[in-house]
Amino acid sequence: MKGFFLCCVFLCATLQRNNRQTHAVPATALNSCEGDILLLLDSSGSVSNYEFSRFLLFAADLLHPFSLGRGHIRVALLQVGTSPHLEFGLDAHKDKNSLQKALQGVSQLQGDTNTEMALEMAQRILTEGNVPKILLWLTDGVHPGNVDRPMSELKAQGVSVLAVYTIHGNYRVLQRVVTPPVETHLYSVDIDSIDIITEDLRRAIIKIICSEWLKVVDLTSHSAVLQWHPVLNADSGYYELRYNSARKTNPDIRQILSGATSKAELTNLQPETTYTASLRPESNQRLFNTLSVNFTTLPDILSPAEVSLSESGPHQIRVSWGPLQPAWVQTYTLEYGAIPSGRVHTMTFPSQKTSALLADLEPGTQYLVTISALYADGKERAMSVRACTQEALPALVDLQLAPVEQQEVEVEEVQAIMHAHEEGLKGYWVSWEKKNSQSSPSKRTLSSIYLPPSTPSVRLTHLALNSRVCVSPVYSSGRGDGVCCTAKTHSGWLS
Repeated sequence: MKGFFLCCVFLCATLQRNNRQTHAVPATALNSCEGDILLLLDSSGSVSNYEFSRFLLFAADLLHPFSLGRGHIRVALLQVGTSPHLEFGLDAHKDKNSLQKALQGVSQLQGDTNTEMALEMAQRILTEGNVPKILLWLTDGVHPGNVDRPMSELKAQGVSVLAVYTIHGNYRVLQRVVTPPVETHLYSVDIDSIDIITEDLRRAIIKIICSEWLKVVDLTSHSAVLQWHPVLNADSGYYELRYNSARKTNPDIRQILSGATSKAELTNLQPETTYTASLRPESNQRLFNTLSVNFTTLPDILSPAEVSLSESGPHQIRVSWGPLQPAWVQTYTLEYGAIPSGRVHTMTFPSQKTSALLADLEPGTQYLVTISALYADGKERAMSVRACTQEALPALVDLQLAPVEQQEVEVEEVQAIMHAHEEGLKGYWVSWEKKNSQSSPSKRTLSSIYLPPSTPSVRLTHLALNSRVCVSPVYSSGRGDGVCCTAKTHSGWLS
C-alpha cells in the first residue's frame, strides 16, 4: 500500500511539473492543429504497475503543448485488458488541465491482452468527422495478438497508426501494423528512458495533424488512396489533383475535386510502378502550397499464387495455398472432384485459413482441386491442381494367436502367426500391451516391433491380461489395414 501511495505521489508531482514546462514547438504549427488522437494503452497483466504509470506520464508530457477541444485536438483513452475499457472519449476534455487530471486518475485493468477486441472498438471511435486521426499504441508488445486485419481496416479508414513499445516486444508484428514511415512512427524504448523519444514522436504527430500534408493511406498493386489535411470547404474553392508515373510515359491524369473532399482513390495503376501525385488547393480567399507525394504500387502477387499437396494417402490429401493476405481476401472457396466426372464438393474458408484436409477420397484416383479467393473489391482469383490418392494397400489376410504353454491365471506368452499378400510386402508391424512389474500390475505399456517378411510369426512375452495384439502389413508406400486379436486365458482365444 505504501508503494502504491508513493507511486501516486510521483505521478501527481510529475504531471504538475509537466504542466509548468514550456515545449519548443513552433506556434505556427500548433495553430493549425486539428485532429483526433486515440491512446490505445496496454493495461493487461503483462505490463507492470511501474511500466503502466510511466506510459501515463509519457502520454501526459507528449500531449501537453496541444490545444484541446473541437477545432483543435481531441484525445480519447482506450485501455486494453480482457475486455476493452474506454476511459474517456474524444469530447470528454476541452482543456489541458482536465486531460492531465484524467490521466492522473487512470487505474490499470490487469487481465489478458485482448488487443483485437479493443481495435474493433477503436474503429467505431475514430469514425466521426473529416479530420486527421491517429491511433497511438502504448504497449509492452509481448502478446500483440492477431492485429493485422483490424489495423489494416483502421488504416483503410485513413487512421495513422503509431506505436511505442518496450524492448521485449514483438517488433515484426508492430513493424507491419504502423503507418509508414516506420522510422518515425515506431519506437522501441527502455521504459526508464521513454522521455528521450517525446520530441521525435510529438513532431511525427505534428506532421500528421498540424500542417498541410498529402499522404497515401491505402495501397494495392493497382490502386492508391490519397488523403490530405482539409484546407477548403464546399464554398471556398476546389482541389486540382494530378498524377502520373515517375517515367512520364503518358500525359498527367487530372481530376477536379470538391473543396469538401479530403480523400481520392487513384485506380487502374500498374503494379510495381512509382507514381508522383500533386494536389493544388484553389481558392479566391488565399494562396495555398501545392502538395506532392511519391509512392510505389505493390507487386501483382495475389493469393492463391501457390498450391501444394501433402499427407497423401489412399483416402486423404492435404491441400495448402498462399500467400496469406487476410487484409485483401474475404473468403477462400475450395472445390474438388474426381476426374473425369466425379461429383464436385465445395468448402468455404475464412481469409486466415491456408490449408484443408480432403477426406473420404477414393484410393488410386485423380482429383481436380481448385482454390478461389474472393477479394474485398469483388474480384476473384483461382488456381487449380491435379491430386492423386495412393493405391489402397492390401490388408492383413489372417492373424492367429496360440499359447506357448498352459497358464491357469493369465496369459504370459503367446505366438502370433500372421499372413499377408506377399507382392510388395516389406514386413509386419506388431503391437501389444505388456504388463508392468509386480509393484504396478494394473499399469500397462504399449510395445511394438517391426518384423521382416521372412518372419511370419513371433513370440510375445509378458502380455497383460486380455492384451490386444495388432498386426499390420507394411508395404513400400505405407501400411495396409491390420487385424487385432485379444489374448485371453488358455481356455480360449478371441479374435
